[in-house]
Amino acid sequence: MKQTLMGVAALAAFGLGGAAIAGAASGGDDDATDKAIGGSALTKASAAALDHTGGGSVTETEAGDEEGAYEIEVKLDDGRSVDVHLDKNYKFLSQAGDNDKGGETNEAGDD
Repeated sequence: MKQTLMGVAALAAFGLGGAAIAGAASGGDDDATDKAIGGSALTKASAAALDHTGGGSVTETEAGDEEGAYEIEVKLDDGRSVDVHLDKNYKFLSQAGDNDKGGETNEAGDD
């Protein structure tokens, strides 16, 4: 009986962990208009965003963003967060992030 309870507890913990990961991939917001990127598109968009930022970790994603086909939020190694906007071919369009004064800074692609 004790082993059964431990197994059920382990499965419940695993399920909660999976929900947390899914929430991070989708941004964790309950906004019905936000659609998380999934499948191979998530892999390609994440790689393109991380290549542009030079590293960090993906914390949120959104498909069909107003700034492009994909928006990837990346937490940089220095703790700052930036939003990288990509077109449908995973090409960099722009980047927005926090500056030292609490506002946003923007960087647009040149090509």
